[in-house]
Amino acid sequence: MKNSNSRRDFIKTGALVTGGVLASPFVLPGAYAAPVNELKLAVIGCGGRGTGAVFQAMETGHPIKLVAMADAFRDRLDNSHKLILEKYGAAKVAVSEEMKLVGFDGYKEAIAAADVVILATPPGFRPMHFEEAVKQGKQIFMEKPVATDAAGIRRVLKAAEEAKAKKLNVVVGLQRHYQNNYRDTIAKIHDGAIGEITGGQVYWNDGGVWVRERQPGQTEMEYQMRNWYYFNWLCGDHITEQHVHNIDVANWVKKGYPVKAEGTGGRLVRTGKEHGEIFDHHVVSFTYEDGSVIHSECRHFPGAANRVDETFQGTNGRAYLSAGNHGILTDWKGKELYNHSRENQPNPYQQEHDELWATLFKGEYKFADAENAAKSTMTSIMGRYATYSGKPLTWDEALNGSVDLFPEKLAWDAMPKILPGPDGYYPHAIPGKTKVI
Repeated sequence: MKNSNSRRDFIKTGALVTGGVLASPFVLPGAYAAPVNELKLAVIGCGGRGTGAVFQAMETGHPIKLVAMADAFRDRLDNSHKLILEKYGAAKVAVSEEMKLVGFDGYKEAIAAADVVILATPPGFRPMHFEEAVKQGKQIFMEKPVATDAAGIRRVLKAAEEAKAKKLNVVVGLQRHYQNNYRDTIAKIHDGAIGEITGGQVYWNDGGVWVRERQPGQTEMEYQMRNWYYFNWLCGDHITEQHVHNIDVANWVKKGYPVKAEGTGGRLVRTGKEHGEIFDHHVVSFTYEDGSVIHSECRHFPGAANRVDETFQGTNGRAYLSAGNHGILTDWKGKELYNHSRENQPNPYQQEHDELWATLFKGEYKFADAENAAKSTMTSIMGRYATYSGKPLTWDEALNGSVDLFPEKLAWDAMPKILPGPDGYYPHAIPGKTKVI
């Protein structure tokens, strides 16, 4: 899989259909009825990711019916509905006009209409949507990252405990956990194939993503939500929105979370008004409890060399992993200890849905991804705090920080907490001056 083969591309490329079994409506988690019928699905967030996730759910081959859709914007909802309906037809896409829910509050009604929910809005909304889905007792697929600040992480961790108590399946789109080369190679690392892990490097270096220009008549709230990648209350900066994948792999390999972060970053080449407040590069050293250090690097420099992968060093050798199906272990003399075969490599974006829906249709409880997703997201946020402040900080300091990025009010005429200056430029972090916790 090339780096460009994103979840959004799945809509164009499709995926293999796996066999299905008969299903049942849920009674309550932990008290399933015998399989008799289809399951009802709702999607919250109808952009490319939400639409792609619905495609992937449908491609599992199970009897699923999409019954509700919610998005802040009607045009995104309508486009998503059109694509899904054209692909799967009215028998599987039964979303009435009443269940096309537009605005900030429609998610509650959409969740209530379904057995299973897909949460795929910009990540700033994830804590409130996850809380509501858990409160209503739904089975959940939610995208990464799961929050954009420590306040949101604390909400997700609390809801994750409630989800476990209710035995709600929760799968999170950190899809490397559902990719065979990562599963198999990391299992060998944990079995001691290269000894104790003493260090590593994780990267997401590429040219950046889309920009959505301000349109005449847009309120500030609408503009920021349309151009959400460039505002921290919605995105969390690319260290959180993208690089969380690689950081999560480091935590997985280390079987834990860092106790300290220190780093640097800034805005060097992506400095326009349309680029909001986020940095275009971050370099962080994460120190783990055993004293080992993982080097984390992400940048958006158009035209520069790209790199998206992970390497680790152990007392007896080294490891190389990448989304391109690599999983290679060698000793320190270069002798190959393991090389994961490129054969039998299901698309991991599809695999996470295949495994989730197969579990749901068996009436089982198997997946509890939310806690790890929250802690890996928090690791990326801690990295951002370090680069924005220019100061080292501990896990506890970061997690217990009081800064809350989310707006006081959600309405089209309400103001986000960050606003442009008279020149149209947004303020951004200044290391050494900016308060992050």
